[in-house]
Amino acid sequence: MSQSATVRKPLGGLSHKAVWIAPSILAADFARLGDEIRAVEAGGAGLVHVDIMDGHFVPNLSMGPGIVQAIRPVTALPLDVHLMLSQPGRYIDPFVKAGADHITLHVESEGDIHGMIARIHEAGCSAGITLRPGTPVCSLYPYLEEVEMVLVMTVEPGFGGQSFMRGQVPKVRALRERIDRLGLSVHVEVDGGVAVGTAGEVLAAGANVLVAGSSVFHAANGAAAAIAALKADMPTQG
Repeated sequence: MSQSATVRKPLGGLSHKAVWIAPSILAADFARLGDEIRAVEAGGAGLVHVDIMDGHFVPNLSMGPGIVQAIRPVTALPLDVHLMLSQPGRYIDPFVKAGADHITLHVESEGDIHGMIARIHEAGCSAGITLRPGTPVCSLYPYLEEVEMVLVMTVEPGFGGQSFMRGQVPKVRALRERIDRLGLSVHVEVDGGVAVGTAGEVLAAGANVLVAGSSVFHAANGAAAAIAALKADMPTQG
């Protein structure tokens, strides 16, 4: 698909009242990546989450714009690109050209965050803002009126397969309460250790977009059953 033929699907087009599952391709089998993405789309996924790491902002390397370009013709789902980069401003344009629909920045990154959000919007994409587990939630408040999604990391960014950090759930609740109080239409996404059991906790706190890697791509009963179970997860009692 040529860039001129690309139809952007920014996240403003997704209902804020629905629960959306965003399988993270970091957990997919890269030898079968196209088939893996088609399977989660057929199974009811709402987005495809793409984790971009530079080996500096986080201690790991992952994909670049070439992967986004390769998977763009494979799926009609929005491509939700999470830039875990020290200098994300250098890479906004390449990911836009590759076919990203949504780009999330870290509040701890270098550069003019407000300006980068504006650049993302000018390119026709929706924008998001996120933070490391050790960063206070209030650091996101100045950006809430500028973005379509906020992302709460419930693991340390940089590696898949980590355990869910329950201490981050109050951030989800604080963001949802503030977004609702301001009357904003902003998705609240959670990424890290999301599976049946933990999904219910963050849904109850106000999240509506769940990033899930191993719990979807490695599900023994298939992606469709895994996605349905995440959406239906009930809050734990205790």
